[in-house]
Amino acid sequence: MTEERTQHGVRLSPAVSTAAGIGSLALAAVASWSSLLLVVQGRVVPGWGVSAVLLVMSLVLRWALTRVGRPAGASQFPRKRAAWARPGSSLLIVTAVLGTAWGAVDDLVSNAEYHVLRPAGPGGCTAVVRETFFLVVGNGEAYAVGRTGLALGKSGSWVVDDGYRPVDAGTYELDWGRDSGLLRISGTSTDPVVRGGSADIDCWW
Repeated sequence: MTEERTQHGVRLSPAVSTAAGIGSLALAAVASWSSLLLVVQGRVVPGWGVSAVLLVMSLVLRWALTRVGRPAGASQFPRKRAAWARPGSSLLIVTAVLGTAWGAVDDLVSNAEYHVLRPAGPGGCTAVVRETFFLVVGNGEAYAVGRTGLALGKSGSWVVDDGYRPVDAGTYELDWGRDSGLLRISGTSTDPVVRGGSADIDCWW
């Protein structure tokens, strides 16, 4: 039996399926610990939600590739894999699960709220804000979401006294120019912005 196997005319080598499985798990792991989010039909999917979807998809993909690459009646012959593949996969799965759980718990504990700001800017560029509240301190983060619906990281952040949520309260301004926008955050006399207060919204991708 050769290392490259055939089933229904599909030929997959162990190296191909291993690379695909490890690659998809790596994406899930990176997404779980990065500052990204996705907007789908006006609804925000946090980074930990994106990671959870990628993790499930990667596990299904690995299972499917294993089935495709295993000929009928060959279940007694384990498929050869690189020595690092199994521990590497396990490490990536644990990393993705921990990152996903951490993000979900953080959103829950900090009472996170996500806002898609309107109107959108040039080329469909959209400002999305995440506001949180923890231990009488309010925090906010701005994201620039391009046409793909994906924000690759934070565009700015701020801290407000006494857990005030400026975007939820409507005390903000969003101005669009030809290529980008500027988000200005305002507090109140009793709940001022103590750090930050503005963010450049630039969708360069």
